[in-house]
Amino acid sequence: MVIWFFRVMRLTLIIIAVFMFSAFSYEKSAAFAASEKLESLVIRVDGAEIKFNVEVARTPSQQEAGLMFRRSLPKDQGMLFIYPYQSIVKMWMKNTFIPLDMVFINSKGIVKKIVERTVPLSLNVISSEETVIAVLELNGGTSNRIGLKRGDQVFHPYFKN
Repeated sequence: MVIWFFRVMRLTLIIIAVFMFSAFSYEKSAAFAASEKLESLVIRVDGAEIKFNVEVARTPSQQEAGLMFRRSLPKDQGMLFIYPYQSIVKMWMKNTFIPLDMVFINSKGIVKKIVERTVPLSLNVISSEETVIAVLELNGGTSNRIGLKRGDQVFHPYFKN
């Protein structure tokens, strides 16, 4: 009976270790999936140009991972999700530990909607409510800090501006 108990405990510990290792590996791969190369992005706000370095999530797997499992994001960085055509985009904060501002952008680089300080780990759907081609995720509070508003211009090679 005692031997059986120790075998079950050992098996349980092995399963936990494998789970923890795979979660850590996923976190690392998600963190580096789109970050191999940072690209420059500029937002024009009231005549001032504010530069960010962004990871670009182009593929469905990069978009699915997004900023999940990140514990921090440098002040001047973000992630740009780009889609092949304009549509209503829906996002969420599953497995995302930091509050983010989500900036919904049309094909001409015009800011159509801003959702500030999204709630970490929330499964609530965050919708663009109108057609957009990209979403820029920045640290929570950045939009307010830089004075970003609907109608401002975002410059990146992907936009037609």
